Amino acid sequence: MLEYVYQTTGLLLIAFAIQSFADKNSAKRWGTGAFWLIYGITFMCGPLMPHWVTGLLVLALTLLATGGFMGVGTYNCTDDSTKAKSAITLKNKLFIPAVLIPIGTIVVSQCTDLGALTGLGISSVLAIGVALVITKGSATQSINEGRRLIDGIGWAAILSQFLAALGYLFSQAGVGDTVSQLVKMIVPDNNLQAYVVAYCVGMMLFTVVMGNGFAAFAVITTGIGIPLLIIEQGGNPAIVGVLGMLSGYCGTLMTPMAANFNVVPAALLELKNKNHIIMTQFLPGLVMLAFNIVLMYMLAF
Repeated sequence: MLEYVYQTTGLLLIAFAIQSFADKNSAKRWGTGAFWLIYGITFMCGPLMPHWVTGLLVLALTLLATGGFMGVGTYNCTDDSTKAKSAITLKNKLFIPAVLIPIGTIVVSQCTDLGALTGLGISSVLAIGVALVITKGSATQSINEGRRLIDGIGWAAILSQFLAALGYLFSQAGVGDTVSQLVKMIVPDNNLQAYVVAYCVGMMLFTVVMGNGFAAFAVITTGIGIPLLIIEQGGNPAIVGVLGMLSGYCGTLMTPMAANFNVVPAALLELKNKNHIIMTQFLPGLVMLAFNIVLMYMLAF
């Protein structure tokens, strides 16, 4: 079932690619179209392709993104006045499709054996259908709007996958063990306060670098959380893990690498300063980090 979700995603990306190729008013239609086409192929044919072919496709995506071959185009979208009138008419009904996605994901993951990711895919398709019924729109219109949004986000749309893969590679390469050794060299033995600070700040900094709290968690918890705080100091694993992950999320607020949190909203809101969201969140992120350190020291040991 999950493979069907991936294939549906691939078909949508290929539809975006075809629209990009056909957009004669876009100066970068070939690069943009090629990017979404290659990305769609990886979803559609991933299990059928040798790993080295997938690797070459990923390198092609990187070249297209870093070479400046991508850009926005022209879209046959609904004009702003029509959208405003529709919003006044529909009011809170517009929230129904958005609410269906998390509710459907939870229901499928808890009541079936399909898993949360499959539930997310099924709920998203259901939400699109409900949205079309509520707004009386067309499938073509939804694809046009989808292409406009994903072009606005650009290459950053795939950054989460790249960073998650990077975190897995770091963990397999033994980076966590290296981090543990470095902390032991710098921090005095059995210094609980220093261990807690090292763990929380390390989670924050690693998330800033990688842009993904889950990827950072695998590395920093393996290197500091488990051996130093849980095993050596006897910390509560649940509290250490939860507050450690939350410390990583503090780093998410501070980095452009967390594209889905910071770059994407800036693009969707069409902000002039693409770092405005990060600048606004930086101080609250530091305050939250400080609270996490205090709470972990007080509650976990």
